[in-house]
Amino acid sequence: MKIAALIKQVPDTETKIRIKADGSGIEESDIKYIVGPYDEFAIEEALQIKQKVGQAETYVISVGPERSVEAIRTALAMGIDKAVHIDNEAAVLDSYQTAKVLAGIIKKLGIDLVLCGKQAIDNDNSQVVSMLAEILDYPQVMIAEKIELNADKSGAMVTRRVSGAKEVYEVNFPLVVGCE
Repeated sequence: MKIAALIKQVPDTETKIRIKADGSGIEESDIKYIVGPYDEFAIEEALQIKQKVGQAETYVISVGPERSVEAIRTALAMGIDKAVHIDNEAAVLDSYQTAKVLAGIIKKLGIDLVLCGKQAIDNDNSQVVSMLAEILDYPQVMIAEKIELNADKSGAMVTRRVSGAKEVYEVNFPLVVGCE
């Protein structure tokens, strides 16, 4: 089984954002960057599933500038096996372009379970996860709080909270899950 946690490096929420003296943009030199908090849930879920399955290979995949390597190192230090970094320093990608790039890597690696944070905290959107699932033609479950593999490991029971209740989905792999 191959499991990928998709991560994005984002500014730490406690970082003080300053405008450049000339007003041309944000002063980035003092910004502290971290792994997105929801993406950390995806990493943890990947590691927990690997521990239960035993024979799983875990990946962390990130699209971002060179500084994103710091976030990737954090995931590797947490126990992820392998990493893929797509450096987009030269081009700013929108959500759809990011999803297309990620889909190509995921197909090439033969990933069975794609785990993502439910949203990015820097722009507060959750577009890439759904776009990715659509491009891959994989089923998706968003805002998941629990993933349990079924007995033959061909799929999972995914639990999510909705309006004070819980929904449980039984879904076969390959699968995209937005973790909360």
